[in-house]
Amino acid sequence: MTDEFTGPPWQADWTKDAEDGRNTLPEAARVLAEAARAELVVARDPYFRGIDTDRDLPAGMSVEPVQSTRPGGMHIIYFDWGRGWLRYHFVPRTADPQIVIDECFWQ
Repeated sequence: MTDEFTGPPWQADWTKDAEDGRNTLPEAARVLAEAARAELVVARDPYFRGIDTDRDLPAGMSVEPVQSTRPGGMHIIYFDWGRGWLRYHFVPRTADPQIVIDECFWQ
């Protein structure tokens, strides 16, 4: 490990509940959820802070904070035009920063 803040690709971990949710998705939805996770791990800023910073996401994906008053807290990346989402938070520690996905849902 270095003492400098590293950049993407980020480590991404699923909580047990999120992993169980992902595993119950139909195959097509699971592929979309994995594509959303892939976008998170390569994002320069996993919180997509700023105006239109999520414009480079593939069609049907967008990101927003769970609470607008907590821009550094929990976020949601929507996929499949809002039919599904991953709720996550980013732990920006100097050594081994990571994304933790807490919920995976699709309807």
